[in-house]
Amino acid sequence: MEQLFKSILEQDRAPIVVCDVQSTVVYMNPSAVARYRRDLTGRNLKSCHPAAANEKIERVLDWFAESRDNNIVYTFRNDEENKDVYMVALRDECGDLIGYYEKHEYRNRETMKLYDLN
Repeated sequence: MEQLFKSILEQDRAPIVVCDVQSTVVYMNPSAVARYRRDLTGRNLKSCHPAAANEKIERVLDWFAESRDNNIVYTFRNDEENKDVYMVALRDECGDLIGYYEKHEYRNRETMKLYDLN
């Protein structure tokens, strides 16, 4: 299963940055590395953000920890790229918070042809 899940992340065209509860980057998919022009794995995400953003990250993590039902927060709108950005809780099999990831959802209409296998 691990290979399947890793392949899903690696093939996603949207950037995916996965952090543990201390905000250490544990994984970036190729789209994220390309977008941020560097691999931040092993670094604390907060070292890349201003203080105001770090305060928001902490508030969201506290909210995630309050309830196992608190799992996704809309964090940013990028009109230039026509996308919304979310923080999503990651939980273990007991429902305990083990980390989070950044999810990008693009709103542009798909330009790829349907079932184009050529």
